[in-house]
Amino acid sequence: MYEVAVIEDPAAAEASLDPVRARLLAELAEPGSATMLAGKIGLARQKVNYHLRALERHGLVELVEERRKGNCTERVMQASAASYVISPTALSAVEPDPSRAPDQLSARWLLAVAARLVRDVGALITAAAKARKRVATFAVDGEVRFASAADRAAFAEELSGVVASLVSKYHDEQAEDGRPHRLIIAIHPSVGKPPTDG
Repeated sequence: MYEVAVIEDPAAAEASLDPVRARLLAELAEPGSATMLAGKIGLARQKVNYHLRALERHGLVELVEERRKGNCTERVMQASAASYVISPTALSAVEPDPSRAPDQLSARWLLAVAARLVRDVGALITAAAKARKRVATFAVDGEVRFASAADRAAFAEELSGVVASLVSKYHDEQAEDGRPHRLIIAIHPSVGKPPTDG
């Protein structure tokens, strides 16, 4: 089971977004049969089997084992991943394109860049899984509390300068075996947890 899987196929995305199927995917973090799942989610076993087959067709669940129970064969399934991300590729006709309105200060442009990141890394993960290889990536995730908007602007300007310096130091257009890498750095307000009553 993968920690995260990327859904690129529109039909698989549609299957995963069905509320019953999404619940089954969550329950199948641990292996289970249709009979076991039917009791947990309050549906008839046949209905659960119908949904499991749809998920299996799209590679969202996998057969773990088959057990003989009397005259029947019980199929034990497990989700193919602990969590899923739907790639913008699944909505290719309307996926965001950061090149349409490149505005570094726009939240919508940032979202388009993030969508491209999901699409590109998803494609890399899919190709690497087929080749049984790893993808060379690196990410930094942190939080900065700015005292003022002026401090935030100064930070962004200084960060831009440092990044530009690093890029000019390490970028080699002439490297024969070189491979280009995309660099994305984003700053946005942190999304706090909703307040709890009491």
